[in-house]
Amino acid sequence: MSDNKSKLKDLYPFLHGEKQDPDALNKALISSVTRKVEDHHKVMLGFFAKNSQAVVDTAAAIADVYRQNGRLFTMGNGGSSCDASHLSVEFLHPVTAGRQALSAVDLTCDTTMLTAVGNDVGFSNIFVRQIIAQGRSGDGLVGLSTSGNSDNLIKAFRKAKKMGLTTIGMAGMNGGEMAEAGLDHCLIVETDSIHRIQECHVAIYHILWDLVHTLLADDRGDLALTTAE
Repeated sequence: MSDNKSKLKDLYPFLHGEKQDPDALNKALISSVTRKVEDHHKVMLGFFAKNSQAVVDTAAAIADVYRQNGRLFTMGNGGSSCDASHLSVEFLHPVTAGRQALSAVDLTCDTTMLTAVGNDVGFSNIFVRQIIAQGRSGDGLVGLSTSGNSDNLIKAFRKAKKMGLTTIGMAGMNGGEMAEAGLDHCLIVETDSIHRIQECHVAIYHILWDLVHTLLADDRGDLALTTAE
């Protein structure tokens, strides 16, 4: 018993009114950084080794949305709402010279709409109500969720499919309900680490953005008509 108490004291000295040794703490933190970076690379390499064709197929589906003069809608909760905004602005405001601005609507950004729907008919309806109002056949809907179990995303996806939108999900873990929802495309980062999932999601949609523009290159016409002066 005394050995166990000693080990616990070494691990958690602050519980016993003592402070950690600065050198030992710094060494432990550096080791933690190394392990996290290694895990990051392992998750990223593992995902793309398994899903590169799925990523290309998803990019082709988004390119087809734009070929039909459709719009891309994005949605997510919490950190994934930030990714939804990020993905949307990538298409609206391309940072690479010569890339065309493409229509994208972030369903997470209208706080008045979100709070009105959430207050009146429930949080699970915040995205589906917007899709009903704004979505049209030929548009695309991208939803991001680390668990794949966000009810408001699943509800919007189901309605979008009935309306003729292309549905694209990005999830983590085992894909959750999103993997079972019959989406046109579902990209799953198979790890339990929320941080690694989100990091991989960023890489996925940056690559999707680049692939979409590559696929649309022959359709762009005169760049002078599509770039700001």
